[in-house]
Amino acid sequence: MSEHERALLLSLHPRFAESILRGTKSVEIRRKRPSAKPGTLVIIYATIPTGAVIGTARVVDTHTGDPCEVWSQHHADIDLSREEFYGYLSGASKASALVLSDVERLERPVSLAELRATVPFHPPQGYRYLTPDTLRQILNGSPEAPNILARMSASGRTAGVSDAYLISESDVHSKTPIRPAWLLDK
Repeated sequence: MSEHERALLLSLHPRFAESILRGTKSVEIRRKRPSAKPGTLVIIYATIPTGAVIGTARVVDTHTGDPCEVWSQHHADIDLSREEFYGYLSGASKASALVLSDVERLERPVSLAELRATVPFHPPQGYRYLTPDTLRQILNGSPEAPNILARMSASGRTAGVSDAYLISESDVHSKTPIRPAWLLDK
């Protein structure tokens, strides 16, 4: 499975998740660089006390470098004070910046209880990759599922992957016909 066929589920403190959705934060800082190409769908999970998927965004670019270099290039877009930035990266030799755009707030957040309704789901400490199949399982029954899955499908188009089908690893080994992406919300 290529990087273009998966989404990046980011766990964020509610303050930072809301900052992204309001547009005051367009760069997410990580100690470890996620493997996410431009066009990758980002699913924004706000941690407890919110405990819900509250929005989506797209990766525009990633930048990894010395923390001083990353601060210099991105401080205006991270919604962190200098002290918070360096405190978070204390002891790290590298910092990674995920530049985000195309941010959308979900009309109705998908609660942790809903995410756990059909499969065992544990929010990641930092981030986790989701295949289309896993995403469908987690969102099963949520009114927001068609919207998020459509954005996942568009992720492949943005990145140059065929827009006709969403293919998971299990689909590759299955004799079952692959469902066209446009039928997912039917």
